[in-house]
Amino acid sequence: MGYVLLMLATLSWSFVGILVKAASAAVDSTTITLARFAFGVLFLGLFLFIRDRSLQLRFDMKWIWIGAIGKCMNYFFENIAISIGYSYGNILVGPVQTVSLLLLSVVLLKDKVTPRGWFAAAMCVAGVLIISWNGVPLAELFSGGALTTLLFVISGIGATFHVLSQKLLIRDLDSGTMNFSIFFWASLVMLLPLPWQFEIKGAMTWTAWLALMLLGLITGLSFYWFSQALKKVAFPIAVIVSNTAVLFTILWGYLFYGDPVTTYIIGGAVLFTVGLVVLNLPSKRVRLQAAAEQGSIKL
Repeated sequence: MGYVLLMLATLSWSFVGILVKAASAAVDSTTITLARFAFGVLFLGLFLFIRDRSLQLRFDMKWIWIGAIGKCMNYFFENIAISIGYSYGNILVGPVQTVSLLLLSVVLLKDKVTPRGWFAAAMCVAGVLIISWNGVPLAELFSGGALTTLLFVISGIGATFHVLSQKLLIRDLDSGTMNFSIFFWASLVMLLPLPWQFEIKGAMTWTAWLALMLLGLITGLSFYWFSQALKKVAFPIAVIVSNTAVLFTILWGYLFYGDPVTTYIIGGAVLFTVGLVVLNLPSKRVRLQAAAEQGSIKL
């Protein structure tokens, strides 16, 4: 069951780009962001109520609000960038988030970064730069192509604060309550600019509605699926499998929207995927500790 949940989370993340692209043909980015949170809260709240027969909404912890605002930044700027660029462009968010989280961990949490960590960060940066360049002339790159990259960078920074909030909140809250609270307050935050930014771009077809609901389902349940999978699947395998979402994202963009797939895109994706895997794989010391705890060896 762990592998099923892992693949569900991985595949759901890979579909985000084409779903946002489909929804952006009908409504603006603010509405898409609000829908992702609102439907997410609905699906996650329903699941938690069926599971626990109760719901807990927290608002009294500052990192809930930091996480909510960070996730709003993540989705809002990601939605804008996808709507004006390629559907697979959000593959840049992951490596930006990784590098930003590494730097914030050093500054805020006083964590020490190993040489392996800096090497992984360098791989992520190199991958992002290659994808952003994509072989186009520099004049063309800076005239328009840099905008979508900048939007994805801002999105990745927002995602960083959401991940950091989860890292700190999980000490006191279970993952269901934590995400339900963050997504609930994030949906209210996105209500504030809606009256000034709401725009119907085209017909609200069943495709657009389905895209919005599926985005909400992914927002509400994918993090839970992944956390449950981690309890049953070896962490190194979970890291490798979850990062294949990048390749699926590129594939869906090509199949559904005919987005061009160049050697630069593939090469950059491979580079930062390797960086993400290298960074997240447990060190030898951690592997020995896990083995010792299971009684297989003694330290």
